[in-house]
Amino acid sequence: MLLDLRGFRGEVDRVARTWEPGAFELKGEEFRLIAPVEFSAELHKDAQKVRLVGRLKTTLEVDCGRCLDPFEIPIDAKFDLMFLPESAGTPDGEKEVQDADIGVSYYKDDTINLGEVIREQFFLALPMKPLCRPDCKGLCPECGKNRNREQCDCRPEWVDPRLAGLKKLLTNNDG
Repeated sequence: MLLDLRGFRGEVDRVARTWEPGAFELKGEEFRLIAPVEFSAELHKDAQKVRLVGRLKTTLEVDCGRCLDPFEIPIDAKFDLMFLPESAGTPDGEKEVQDADIGVSYYKDDTINLGEVIREQFFLALPMKPLCRPDCKGLCPECGKNRNREQCDCRPEWVDPRLAGLKKLLTNNDG
């Protein structure tokens, strides 16, 4: 998934690619890729500075943060990324990060790794706490049943642990 920048000579070029879900190495991630990834962008090249402006479309499957049921999240993410050569700094490639550099990524050997760019966009598009639906009831803390699918007879009662000593006093006085 490398984008070779040597093939682009004009100021603005179009890049459009589609990958099947199996093309991405996503083991151990909190999401699964279940649809082809459509990547389209305009590449603006000015000497060694490269800007990618485009869109990424696919569908991810994640587990609900409350009930743990898998559900789909359609992704339609727009991006505007700036790339500079990795050596754009000191001779050893290290450079102090300035405020203007926050949105800048780096490429090496005239290639941009689109796999890394796409993976980053997946993470940016995911909600912080994915929910299968806004009114998800989650799992019962007592028996573990999914409250969206079945009712349970558990009556969870929260007891403040700081008052547990007082409760022990009451049970000792009754006996």
